Amino acid sequence: MEAAIQIQNVWKIFGNTSNDALDAIQNKKISKQEALEKYNSVIGVSDVSFDVNKGEIFCVMGLSGSGKSTLVRHINRLLEPTSGKILINNQDVMQFDKENLQDLRNKKIGMVFQNFALMPHRSVLDNIAMPLEIRGVSKNDRLDAANKILNIVELQGWGNKYAHELSGGMQQRVGLARALAADPEFLLMDEPFSALDPLIRRQLQTEFIKLSKQMKKTTVFITHDLDEAVRVGHRIAIMRDGRVVQIGTPEEIVVNPSDEYVADFVKGISRLKVVQAKTIMQPIEQYKKNFGENLSNNEKVSENDILSKLIETSVSKDKPIVVVNDHNTEVGIITQSDLLKAVVEGNDNE
Repeated sequence: MEAAIQIQNVWKIFGNTSNDALDAIQNKKISKQEALEKYNSVIGVSDVSFDVNKGEIFCVMGLSGSGKSTLVRHINRLLEPTSGKILINNQDVMQFDKENLQDLRNKKIGMVFQNFALMPHRSVLDNIAMPLEIRGVSKNDRLDAANKILNIVELQGWGNKYAHELSGGMQQRVGLARALAADPEFLLMDEPFSALDPLIRRQLQTEFIKLSKQMKKTTVFITHDLDEAVRVGHRIAIMRDGRVVQIGTPEEIVVNPSDEYVADFVKGISRLKVVQAKTIMQPIEQYKKNFGENLSNNEKVSENDILSKLIETSVSKDKPIVVVNDHNTEVGIITQSDLLKAVVEGNDNE
């Protein structure tokens, strides 16, 4: 996979003596509390490193104060790191001058915040077109682009309305549309749906997943909700006290938490939502050798299908399930015994 964003050993320490505090943290191994007491410095981000692959939705999650929102603001240098490197398409963002940084923010990165931040005196269309207006795009061209995005986020007919006439969910769609209007390569989304009612939040998650497959934007998605991270993200980084404590796919994190903190986080997530066919399947050739069974009439599932779907398929036919890959090649077999084992192991870990 090609890395589009690279975060390398990033530190953010707030305070007038942040460099002295960083030196003491790294060389004298002082604690977060000692940094506060001796240097009046607060550790926001602590030696964080990860790559975000091109076209990936990379979720960063953690509780309030974990450093996740602080971290995302370093990617486009809304915050300056105390130490470390940030590379976008292999270019060191820390070396950008004012003009290149402005170009990065205006053309390559779109941001969506929890606070919709819509301009109340502007129509929906004008709000969406604002990034193109900043670029100097003509009025006709930017309104044409805004209208196309309006259709994508399913707000047809609302272009001439104002923010106060829209529901919270609709306002957040306008915020997303505004971020997409300039056709950025990257999206930074800081708890974009957390202020919404649960039903509206889930609807927008579904629409965002569909939209991301269509537009293939590289996305860093900040959330405090593990259910949301599991549903939306290709991979998840879990933060605690400014550090990343585990990075993995939703399945990896739920099935193999790295420590008690992560295990406590994921204990409410059902394995039915994350365990995939390719994880529990048997090699098909070995199965045929052992049982010599004709599988031509058996149900087929994708290797990426989750456990809940596999159980539903198995119950409906009461036969082993054949697993196929993206090329429709048969790669595995799943018996009802395999399914039962996958569910029981999950219960044992809770």
